Amino acid sequence: MEQHHHTQCHTHDHHKQCISLVPIFNHLEAEQMDEVMYTAHSSSYKRGEIIYKAGEESDSLYIVSKGKIKIYRLSESGKEQLMRILNPGDFTGELALFNEGIHESYAEAMADTQVCMIKRSDLQEFLLKYPSISLRILAEFSSRLEQSEKQTTRFATEKVETRIALFLSELLEEATMEVTLPMSKKDLASYLGTTPETISRKLAELEDAGIIKQNGQRKIKIIDLDGLLLI
Repeated sequence: MEQHHHTQCHTHDHHKQCISLVPIFNHLEAEQMDEVMYTAHSSSYKRGEIIYKAGEESDSLYIVSKGKIKIYRLSESGKEQLMRILNPGDFTGELALFNEGIHESYAEAMADTQVCMIKRSDLQEFLLKYPSISLRILAEFSSRLEQSEKQTTRFATEKVETRIALFLSELLEEATMEVTLPMSKKDLASYLGTTPETISRKLAELEDAGIIKQNGQRKIKIIDLDGLLLI
């Protein structure tokens, strides 16, 4: 997919909103946050635009301030493997903070999206100056590593229906017993290592068994949580 020329906008308010959204920065004092803010550059992307590609130089932290981004890899056969979805306040490109390298994955806007970028050299200065940022980044690394290991284990050891059941149980809002899928069935299939047809078929089977009820494309009501967890 061809990337269009993206628009640059350098508004004070947008940068402030961007930096204050991110857990790695929003604990800083106002003056410190302003320091970070003034090094940020903003870009806007339309839905479907590529923000960066595998193989390109990786030298910035990308922070989502508006919209949604999917991070994915392509197998040798060209099959897409969804890694994660980023919402406002999430970031990517963090490996560039510690060493020069290239992107291993692709980042694509899933909706009209605004991104703040901070260059490696600027961010490394902040890491030395404010060690609390480093601790927050390490916590995020740890969380992503755990999620990645969990995903790898599931691919290797669990049936597709078990992967779906575990995914639904992790998203469950216990107060309402509802799940809102954060992605399309196509992206969910990519994330869980299967096909959209299989996802649709397995959800229909769960519905026929009285375990779930589908409400539209994204809403799922859990009718029998015990039954779901036994799959």
